[in-house]
Amino acid sequence: MGGVALVTGGTRGIGAAICKALKKVGYNVAANYGGNDDAAKAFTKETKIPVFKWDVGDYVAAEQGIVNVENEVGPIEVLVNNAGISRDAMLQKMTHEQWEQVIRTNLDSLFNQTRPVINGMRERGFGRVISISSINGQKGQLGLANYCAAKSGVIGFTRALALESARKGITVNAIAPGYVKTELLAGVF
Repeated sequence: MGGVALVTGGTRGIGAAICKALKKVGYNVAANYGGNDDAAKAFTKETKIPVFKWDVGDYVAAEQGIVNVENEVGPIEVLVNNAGISRDAMLQKMTHEQWEQVIRTNLDSLFNQTRPVINGMRERGFGRVISISSINGQKGQLGLANYCAAKSGVIGFTRALALESARKGITVNAIAPGYVKTELLAGVF
């Protein structure tokens, strides 16, 4: 293979597992992370996968981060939109900040990461965009209106982009996992 794969939220949890699997099958993998420098250093030490820090919810930061990845690792052929957070609260107690943080990280990030790479994929006639949704984006869940809305949006984004991109050799898919024992769900297990 040898192509370049970028995984957002790639240094912990599901993202780390995706990075390791992509590397195992021959991809040159780059992992994005947003804040935990110690976890990122430990991940690189363990996997030898380079890490790049930026806020996926910030378009300008994402655009520059992707330029850095492509300059250092190469043109991105596979993008895995995995970064995600949860700020749980019943809607009547949810703050605007809790709503906005989850929508920025879990939904706006898809545009922020995909827009800078889609033209290159179209020009090369090949690309893979995989976005991590959630079972809760399909069925809903108490206390997670923000998270469920964002993860439902992931599915809509995926369907629309798949239709736009198929004729250019780009596949676009979403994966909606159930509950996985990660830091995000530490209190559930």
